[in-house]
Amino acid sequence: MEVNELKDKVHAILEPLLLEDPSYFLVHIKVKPGHIIRVYIDGDQGLPIKQCTSFNRRLYKAIEEAAWFPEGDFALEVSSPGVDEPLLLNRQYVKNIGRKVEVTLADDTIKEGTLLTVTDVEIQIEWTEGKGKKATQHQLLIPFSSIKSTIVQIQF
Repeated sequence: MEVNELKDKVHAILEPLLLEDPSYFLVHIKVKPGHIIRVYIDGDQGLPIKQCTSFNRRLYKAIEEAAWFPEGDFALEVSSPGVDEPLLLNRQYVKNIGRKVEVTLADDTIKEGTLLTVTDVEIQIEWTEGKGKKATQHQLLIPFSSIKSTIVQIQF
């Protein structure tokens, strides 16, 4: 089975499962050699392990019942995107408003700041330069068409 065909079939099974609770959404599906299927799901309020396990079990069962791999030689991993995964969907950006992000632009320029707003066409970030009385706030609107990748920065 071709990779894109497999992705489409997995998506078709997942869609009704995700519609049961619209706060969860598919981020993307990766298929690796050896029939390794990785499904990345997120939620507006995160993805609890219990929900992740439920998606995994139901999807695994559906794939087995469909007999796509008669020998049963496939692996399925369902998880939320890791902290090192770039934001791909507008919904992920909205979920991360107020958090610090690193935005790599199409020309490889990197901008860091707090994600302030998200629209269908652009994001707005804010950062501070300088300290004390010399500190100045800057804001920048960045069209999605200019973004190569955006990664949430974890702060400790």
